[in-house]
Amino acid sequence: MKPDSGCFYIAYASPVGPLVLTSDGKAITGLHLPERDGSAAVMPSDASRSRDPAPFRKAVAQLDAYFAGERTTFELPLHLSGTSFQRLAWNALLTIPYGTTISYGEQARRIGRPEASRAVGAANGRNPVAIIVPCHRVIGSGGKLTGYGGGLPLKQWLLDHEAAVLDRNVEPSPRRRRELQPTH
Repeated sequence: MKPDSGCFYIAYASPVGPLVLTSDGKAITGLHLPERDGSAAVMPSDASRSRDPAPFRKAVAQLDAYFAGERTTFELPLHLSGTSFQRLAWNALLTIPYGTTISYGEQARRIGRPEASRAVGAANGRNPVAIIVPCHRVIGSGGKLTGYGGGLPLKQWLLDHEAAVLDRNVEPSPRRRRELQPTH
């Protein structure tokens, strides 16, 4: 996917491959996934490589924490350019809890357009800030993985990563804690 031009960009080496972050100098305007062959996302032709990573420091720190399993939400200024319907769909993505999935139909219902599941899928496919705006958490109605700009293996990796983090961080119930206590 060709990144939107923001004004600036940086490359970010992630566990899923090289990503490109774009910014208008105030907010993140894009997080672009590696090409399906694993090569880096296409660098924006009309943007400048950031000489001062200040606009990106917070995003890089939060992505590092996300990939390390230490962060489940992002708190970043975002500027999402799209139609009003796309922005509505993308804002709904931000409400999907970490480590959970919903269907395209459920996302359409959440935005008050229950008949628009295909349009929601198309909007998700144009999401300019992948991972941070978690379109990977939307799956087909039968639980099947469908469509993802970075390819289905990357979508599965992100879902597996989040599930593993949740499994690792789940506190046992009080009853289970008693069962885990050593007996004398």
